[in-house]
Amino acid sequence: MSSVAARQPLLTEGPIARTLLMFALPILGSTVLQSLNGSVNAMWIGHYLGEAALTAVSNANLILFLLLGAVFGLSMACTILVGQSLGARNMLEAKRVVGTGVTFFVAVSVLVAIAGYAGTPWMLGVLGTPVDAQAFAVPYLRIIFIAVPSMYFYSFLMMTLRGAGDSRTPFIFMGLSVLLDIALNPMLIFGVGPFPRMGIAGSATSTLIAQSVALVALLWTLYARKHFLRLTRGELRFLRPDMTILRALVFKGLPMGLQMIVISTSAMIMIHMVNGYGSKTTAAYGAATQLWTYVQMPAMAIGAAVSSMAAQNVGARLWDRVSRITKVGVLYNFLLSGALIGLIYLFNHAALNLFLPNDGEALALAQHLNGIAVWSFMFFGVTFVLFGVVRSTGAVMPPLVILFISMWLIRPPFALLLAPGIGADSIWWSFPLGSLASMLMAMGYYRWGGWRRAHMLTPPIKTVDEQAAVSGQQAPTTGQGVPASVD
Repeated sequence: MSSVAARQPLLTEGPIARTLLMFALPILGSTVLQSLNGSVNAMWIGHYLGEAALTAVSNANLILFLLLGAVFGLSMACTILVGQSLGARNMLEAKRVVGTGVTFFVAVSVLVAIAGYAGTPWMLGVLGTPVDAQAFAVPYLRIIFIAVPSMYFYSFLMMTLRGAGDSRTPFIFMGLSVLLDIALNPMLIFGVGPFPRMGIAGSATSTLIAQSVALVALLWTLYARKHFLRLTRGELRFLRPDMTILRALVFKGLPMGLQMIVISTSAMIMIHMVNGYGSKTTAAYGAATQLWTYVQMPAMAIGAAVSSMAAQNVGARLWDRVSRITKVGVLYNFLLSGALIGLIYLFNHAALNLFLPNDGEALALAQHLNGIAVWSFMFFGVTFVLFGVVRSTGAVMPPLVILFISMWLIRPPFALLLAPGIGADSIWWSFPLGSLASMLMAMGYYRWGGWRRAHMLTPPIKTVDEQAAVSGQQAPTTGQGVPASVD
């Protein structure tokens, strides 16, 4: 193994609690930055371009969320494959994953960009976008589709680095992208200084520029630092797709992407039900969900972190360490999510007052529904953590099935069944019920399911020691006695 490769960040060593926390915090920071960016952009558009423009962005972002949800699963598959390969000290396999991933993500992103640009009016029509908003939505969404290759490729690099044990570098360049986007938004919308006045197209253009600059800067940094997963001139052969890896990306990645789509479509069902109780109830629910977005962030960050950590330890066959990662992840979920939930209960009125007028009926409704539902997100956090661990082996279908049952077959039917008796409270109580059901099913699968026997590739990735045993040779080592990759 080269000296550069030997310096790879290993998540198979060291104290689990500290390593997991330090790995999860940059992921949490990236999520917060993305939400902040979206809020700031919406503020500029809503306040200065009007309600039709804000409606256009909301419709366009729904399409973008579905596209990014699908690519999330594919890039998460890269995280797990890279993590397992490095845990097994199999650098050759890790390079194959990177090379196949580069070719696959470039090809998919270009196809999505072309098809999306051409089909923008059709997609907005399917969504039923109001006619006055379509004049804003078409130019905005078309520029966003031009930005899709940069978005997809950055997502691929970010998740690959996380699989390699590095969550700090993606966070730094996410920060660069967000700062650029926030700074360029008003300049391109209003034509400040040398910038042209582009209106809503300027908001999309700022995203395009920010994403592209951050991507180029990240690539330059990885090659300048001689990152151990970079493809050198002599390794360009890895760009030729490996069909086994490609199948894993698609057939393991799509179910993980579908989990995000199940969550988003379930949210659409719930908002449709809430709308039936009038605008004040909808406003209350909207304000509460603004807070819920932030409450869920720690659990999602910890779930992503345990997935990367567990993948390396699965690759190294350190199953006892995988179990300890699970326990620490669940504990952190209760500590971090519980702290945020406690703050919301403590400052329920003040927090909701940020989004609703003081002493209004909607504010009282929001406080009421928060009191019923917000505590249950600790249960949902446990589910995220357990899903992060089990998918690290390649067990991706059971989490999808569990989410579908809890969010489609339990939550909406329960709310409909009890609605005649307790009204809107049936919706609020459906959240704790769905969260509890998903947690119990996830715990059952973690305890008794066959996720430990699952694998991402067929045949599974072998550690260097296992390869050496097959060949009857001693595994090569570095100067520190660490098994080296076998080329």
